[in-house]
Amino acid sequence: MADDLSGFSMLELFRLEAESQTAVLSNGVLAIEELERSPQTVEAMMRAAHSLKGAARIVGLDPAVRVAHALEDVFVAAGKGRFRVLPEHADRLLAGIDFLGAIAKADDPLAAPGPWAEQADRLVIELAALIAESVPPAVEPPPAAAAVAAAPAEPPPRPGPAESPPPARGAAEPVDRVVRVSADSLTRLVGLAGESLVETRQLRPFVDALLQLRATDVDLCDAVATLDEKLKAGEVAVPATVAAMLSTIRERADASLAALTRHVEDFESFARRNEDLSNRLHHEVIVSRMRPLADGIRGFPRLVRDVSRTLGKQVRFEVRGEQTGVDRDILDKLEAPLSHLIRNSLDHGIETPAEREASGKPATGTIRLEARHRAGMLQLTLSDDGRGIDVERLRGQAVARGLVARQVADQLTELELLEFLFLPGFSTKEQVTELSGRGVGLDVVQSMVKSVGGSVRVATHLGRQTVFTLQLPITMSVIRALLVEIGGEPYAFPLTRIDQILFVRAEDIRTVEGRQYFDRDGVSIGLVMAAQILEAPAPVTPDPMPVVVISDRGQQFGMIVDSFLGERDLEVRPLDPRLGKVPDVNSASLLENGDPVLIVDIEDLVRSIDNVLMGRRLSRVEFERMAEQARQRKRILVVDDSITVRELERQLLQGRGFAVDVAVDGMDGWNAIRGTHYDLVVTDVDMPRMDGIGLVSLIKADPARRETPVVIVSYKDREEDRLRGLDAGANRYLTKSSFHDETFVDTIIDLIGEASA
Repeated sequence: MADDLSGFSMLELFRLEAESQTAVLSNGVLAIEELERSPQTVEAMMRAAHSLKGAARIVGLDPAVRVAHALEDVFVAAGKGRFRVLPEHADRLLAGIDFLGAIAKADDPLAAPGPWAEQADRLVIELAALIAESVPPAVEPPPAAAAVAAAPAEPPPRPGPAESPPPARGAAEPVDRVVRVSADSLTRLVGLAGESLVETRQLRPFVDALLQLRATDVDLCDAVATLDEKLKAGEVAVPATVAAMLSTIRERADASLAALTRHVEDFESFARRNEDLSNRLHHEVIVSRMRPLADGIRGFPRLVRDVSRTLGKQVRFEVRGEQTGVDRDILDKLEAPLSHLIRNSLDHGIETPAEREASGKPATGTIRLEARHRAGMLQLTLSDDGRGIDVERLRGQAVARGLVARQVADQLTELELLEFLFLPGFSTKEQVTELSGRGVGLDVVQSMVKSVGGSVRVATHLGRQTVFTLQLPITMSVIRALLVEIGGEPYAFPLTRIDQILFVRAEDIRTVEGRQYFDRDGVSIGLVMAAQILEAPAPVTPDPMPVVVISDRGQQFGMIVDSFLGERDLEVRPLDPRLGKVPDVNSASLLENGDPVLIVDIEDLVRSIDNVLMGRRLSRVEFERMAEQARQRKRILVVDDSITVRELERQLLQGRGFAVDVAVDGMDGWNAIRGTHYDLVVTDVDMPRMDGIGLVSLIKADPARRETPVVIVSYKDREEDRLRGLDAGANRYLTKSSFHDETFVDTIIDLIGEASA
């Protein structure tokens, strides 16, 4: 059946054609460059160039027609054995392919044909020269070359009645019909299908209630039958009229039971069919939002090829599971983080051919991207067989940058040290290049992954490999979650954000400085009551206690819940925007019985736990008592996403008598500032959600708080960074090296005086 593309303009059709066919051409050239040529590859490239030529002719893009024709000539000659495409020809072929992709993406390529025509002339000559270099002297050069060399090309003929537009997605393989549906319409359709599924599942409690009623009716009929049989046997003496009435009751009860049984069976069958239908409808709607991973990674082979050549390295890029379905919204966001990871592997991971051969490896390195669905989630793994990550060197860099004290760094595990790679501004490169050393990349990866409710982790083996694993929801409209009970109410924890669930015995809990911990695999994990964090009624704690282990940005905690209720696929429903940002809650859903369930926000939850442990959230009595004491001291807010820096600043200031609160990023700091008066704010620059510059700008733009002094403390010591902070309104700009002397504390005292009021 032909594609339904009536809603597209001819230029849009050309763009669809170009997107598909340039991918075929690029992949073919890369295969040839890697000596994986075959007659099928050359033939596919010839067909792709021919299709692009026809599509460009229809829309009147003469420069694209001529370049596509020149490419077709190259591949036709190769197919006839007159010319052999060699790896060294790849640059010129890819230049022509890039030109076709660029002219297709241009807003209005027909409006200014001059620059396109000039570039096309040069490319056609270069492509024709490829064949001329390999053609015997007796053979005339291809027509395309002669035409360009002799005179400007004539306008292409308009398509005749027999010509028709080429298919939009490649001529060789059949495709499904295509219709234009807006993303918003599709999202609403997913929501309606989810609501239909939830409503249908609510029929199950009715079926269970009817089955219970039937069981009661059976017991009643059995009792009547037993009594009737005793009357007939003469074991019980009653008047004849009562016996007759009892016999009638038994008959009617049996008939009623039979009718009820039929209705229960019919209703149960109806409920089962409707649930199956709703499940299939929901599945099909979800599938309609899916696209194969291959659609989002078409440019990666070319990226690997170009960057590896720039670095003088030999790298093979492999993809496994490229047809794995990915939600459209997630797929659109994957390109940037995966590009960062691939560039990171090329620059940091893969060695030069000489280095690889010296260490007994093949000269060509391998970067492999694998995708699969696992336990209701999408798992992406990007690995390379390069030099790996030197964890001990990473430990030294963390200390050198002032991110952690030497005593603490020596105690950190490999997993904890690898978390430093995801900090904003952190880089293991000594020199800044176009590819790395600027400290931008892995924090972007983590931010994107967490924005869709996923997680990222890294594992390494020095000298052998590095593996990044991204755990993502298959779709953003439905999540796989663990249901737990907290304070008598159900809550949902996204499975992608749970480290582990386990039972902890009371005897395994130890208390250090008023805080409770338990050990897991040799790591001490802080333990808190979920009911306290979520301000729910405190339950009777069982033994052993059900614990959910969660983490974010290197901080890991165990939350004691009332009980585990099992896993569910939940339809995600956003909260009413009039509620604003609800603390510790991300969204909501409905259970099978129609009961609402809140889906927790792991990042918010970790921040809330940190605030509780730091004393920011206190009971009312404690708050009133300590507020009176705090009135006698000046209060400072410390804002930093590094727990080590945050704690160091807090201790330095508290040691001088100041009352200190802490916040874990700019957004958390702004929320604290709006609810509490502070005499001074200390902030970092690079932080998630809101950076320090944004926080300073908000403070200085608020008439009630613009006079509050702000001190920026950052590891960035360049003059332009300092000026940027001061221009935003900061009163002082210090580097984190100021912790090593009295500069930090002296600056605070200069601005607001000593701690006592």
